[in-house]
Amino acid sequence: MAAAMSAVSPAATFRIAPSILAADFARLGEEVAAVEAAGADLLHFDVMDNHYVPNLSIGPLVCASLRPRTKMPIDVHLMVKPVDRIIPEFAKAGANIISFHPEASDHVDRTIALIKECGCKAGLVFNPATPLSHLDHTLDKLDLVLLMSVNPGFGGQRFIASVLPKIAEARKRIQASGRDIWLEVDGGVKTDNIAQIAQAGADTFVAGSAIFGAKDYAATIRDLRARLAVI
Repeated sequence: MAAAMSAVSPAATFRIAPSILAADFARLGEEVAAVEAAGADLLHFDVMDNHYVPNLSIGPLVCASLRPRTKMPIDVHLMVKPVDRIIPEFAKAGANIISFHPEASDHVDRTIALIKECGCKAGLVFNPATPLSHLDHTLDKLDLVLLMSVNPGFGGQRFIASVLPKIAEARKRIQASGRDIWLEVDGGVKTDNIAQIAQAGADTFVAGSAIFGAKDYAATIRDLRARLAVI
């Protein structure tokens, strides 16, 4: 544990990113306004195609409709295969960050370049069993590394603890690069494990049901930040 704790600088900036997958879709605009007022840093979009993952969620039209409703950066996680066609649509709809899975692209470097050409920050996403070796030739081009701590496709799953050493390894790679790259974790993030995830090296935390399933969004986000304050 001591080695994992040393992965995070005392001056680390932590970001909370509520996932709208867990929001009330009948009141989506109000839900976004509520988490922004509650102190969230980013708005996380889980985009699923019922092909790469066994679920179907939202598309660029939802992003475009919410863009005028929030000043938060919109963090789009594409669980879509093939992925290139839809990237320009999400960029046009107002996305600030677009992340994708290497398995969903025939040419990972080209997809990263496409995201940048569209004016967005680029992220690469790793499923629990996807090796970090994909970073060997891409880290110098990325703005964000997203590690899944559940198998993608559904919200509300339990955090896979075996991902913690992978978070620590990703943090080592980022530190060695000398670049300002966010390390985001998505899946089962809650108040009782967020500190452990941060100790492993994460600085950005996607939380769906932990926030939208709570009665008081602001109190939950304050609690998450309080757990991070001791790191």
